[in-house]
Amino acid sequence: MFKNLSRKDRKNLIRIIVALVLFAAIMITDKIIVLGDVFEGPAAWALPFCLYLVVYLIIGYDVLWRAIRNIAHGQVFDENFLMCVATLGAFALAIYRGVTGQEIEGFDEACAVLLFYQVGEWFQSYATGRSRKSISALMDIRPDYANVVRGDGTTQKVDPEEVKIGDTILINPGEKVPLDGVITKGISTLDTKALTGESLPRDVETGGEVISGCVNLTSQLEVKVSKEFYDSTVSKILELVENASSQKSKAENFITKFAKYYTPIVCIVALLLAVIPGIVTGDWSTWIYRALSFLVVSCPCALVISIPLSFFAGIGAASRYGILVKGSNYLEKFNKANTFVFDKTGTLTRGNFAVAKIVPEERADEILHLAAIAERDSSHPIARSIVARYGKETEGGYTLTDVAGQGIIAQKGGDSMYCGNEKLMKANGIEFTTPEGVGTVVYVAKNGQYEGSILIADEIKPETKQVIGELNNMGCKTIMLTGDNQKIAASVAKDIGVTGYKASLLPQNKVEEVEKLLAAKGKNDVLCFVGDGINDAPVLMRSDVGIAMGGVGSDAAIEASDIVLMKDDLKGIPLAKRIAKKTMAIVMQNIVFSIAVKVAILILSAFGITNMWVAVFGDVGVAVLAILNAMRVNSKYRHN
Repeated sequence: MFKNLSRKDRKNLIRIIVALVLFAAIMITDKIIVLGDVFEGPAAWALPFCLYLVVYLIIGYDVLWRAIRNIAHGQVFDENFLMCVATLGAFALAIYRGVTGQEIEGFDEACAVLLFYQVGEWFQSYATGRSRKSISALMDIRPDYANVVRGDGTTQKVDPEEVKIGDTILINPGEKVPLDGVITKGISTLDTKALTGESLPRDVETGGEVISGCVNLTSQLEVKVSKEFYDSTVSKILELVENASSQKSKAENFITKFAKYYTPIVCIVALLLAVIPGIVTGDWSTWIYRALSFLVVSCPCALVISIPLSFFAGIGAASRYGILVKGSNYLEKFNKANTFVFDKTGTLTRGNFAVAKIVPEERADEILHLAAIAERDSSHPIARSIVARYGKETEGGYTLTDVAGQGIIAQKGGDSMYCGNEKLMKANGIEFTTPEGVGTVVYVAKNGQYEGSILIADEIKPETKQVIGELNNMGCKTIMLTGDNQKIAASVAKDIGVTGYKASLLPQNKVEEVEKLLAAKGKNDVLCFVGDGINDAPVLMRSDVGIAMGGVGSDAAIEASDIVLMKDDLKGIPLAKRIAKKTMAIVMQNIVFSIAVKVAILILSAFGITNMWVAVFGDVGVAVLAILNAMRVNSKYRHN
C-alpha cells in the first residue's frame, strides 16, 4: 500500500510515524523519571517543554501555519484555529503549572490531540485521493491527428484544430474519426460504443454522417468536414467533463461547521472565566487555572477522532466488498440517495452480444453450423457471438464474400450459404420470416432456400432485476438512459423493471436529461448516476453521486465517479446504501453523545467541580467510547 500512496500522503504518513515514535519515547521516559523533576526551580518545565515541543512542531507545523494564514485572510474560527487554541492552551497550562511549582501536565495532551487529529486527516486524504488522477489524461476519445486530402491527391497529417469546414479527410481502419462530417467515398463499420453507448457497431456508407470520437473498424473512408474541431462532438464531450467538475457541489465537513460556532464561544467563555472572577475575587491564579483547564477540556477529541474514523470505517467496509468510495462526503450523500439513473450498455447489460434465440428451435444446431461456416473468419462482434455459441470446428475451403452492409456469402463447390440481414435475403431473392424479439436478426439460407434466423441481443446482467427491484422497494426512482434505439430500450426497461427510461441519447442529451432531473428534485433528494463508458464521464461528474463500473468501466468513467464498483457487480449499490445508512447513524450517535458529554464536562470544569485529571479522563473516555462505536461500521454485511 505504501508504494501506491501519493507523494503528499507518503510524506504525511512518515511524519505521523516519526512523531508517534518520538512521542511514545518521551512519554514513557516522562513516566519513568518524571522529566519535570530533573531540574529544580521555576524553570523545571523547560526540559519537558523542549522535548514535547519537538514532537508538537513535527506533527502540527502545518496546522499552525494554516491557522495563521486563515486568520490573515479573515477566516478565524475553523478547525485549525480550534486545534491551535486547544493545544497551545494545554502548553500554556503546563508552563503555568511548572512556574507555580505544581505537577507539570499538559504537554503530552497537546501532542496527543494533534497526533489524533493528523491521523484522522491522513485517512480522509487517503480515501479521497485514492485513484484520483487528472481526467484530461484519460479522455482518449480526443483524436491526435487528421489526414487531410490535398488538391494533388496526397494526404497530410495535421492537428484536428487546423482542419476547416469543407476539407476532405481520410480515415483509415483502426483510426478515430477526428471531426464531424459526411462520407463522400467508402463503406465501413464504426464502433460508437465509447461515444454514444450504442452497443452495436454502426454500418455507414457514402452520404452518411459520421461524428468525431468513433473508431473506423473495417474500410477506408473519405469524409467532408461539416464542423470545426471546437464545435465537434468529441470537443463538446471534453468541454462537458471540464464544466461538470466545476459544478459539482462538495459537502462541508461537520467539524468545520461545528468549530465555526463552538470555537469562538469556548474562547470567549474561557476568557471571561479568567478575567471576571479574577477581578471580583482577586484570586487570579485559581481562575486562570480554571480557564486554561476549560480550554484543554474544550478540545473536541471525541469528534476529531471518531467522526473521521466512522467515515473511514464505512469506506473500509465498502472496500472489503469491492466498493471504492472516494471520500466521506460521498458516503454521507449516498445515504440520502433516492434517484438512480443508469446507463444501459455495460451497466445494466453485459455490453457484449450473445445468441438469444434461434428459429426454428428444433433445427438450431444446423442453423448455427451454417452461420458459423460463413462467420468463422469475421472479427465482427455478432459473428464472434455466433461462432462462440456453435462452439465446434467448422470445415474450411469456402470462398467467403463480404457484402458491405448486408452480410457474408460462403461458396464451395455447388453450395452457397447466405448469412446476413434482410437486405442480403432480398438481394438474392430469398423469402424469409422475421422472428419475434428485440435485437439484431441474422438470417441464414442455403442454396437459395431460407433455413432460419438467429436473434442476437445484448445480455442483461443476471443481478440487474434483483438490484432494480431492491432499489424500487427502498422507495427509490430507477431511470435508464441509453444510446440504443426506442425498441431495444423499451424491451430492456420492461424486462428489468425500471420506473422510467429515455432512448437514442447522445452524451449531450444524457447531461440534459440529468440536468432536468436535478432541477426537478427536492432539496433533500440525491441523484446518483451509474455508468461505465467514456461517454458517461460528464454525467457522472454532474450528478450528486457518480457510480462507475470498475470491472469493465473506462478509465475516464472511473476517474470521473465518486463511487466505483470494482467487481463490476450492481449488487454493490444496495449494499453501499446499507453501509452508508449505518455509517451515518453511528456518526450522528457520536456527535450527539460527544457534544452532550463535552458540554457537561465544560460546565463542571468552569465551576471547579472537577479537576484537570477528572476532566481529561472524562474527555478521553468519551473519545474511546466514540471510537469503539465507530468501529461497528466495519462489520459484516449481507451481500447476495
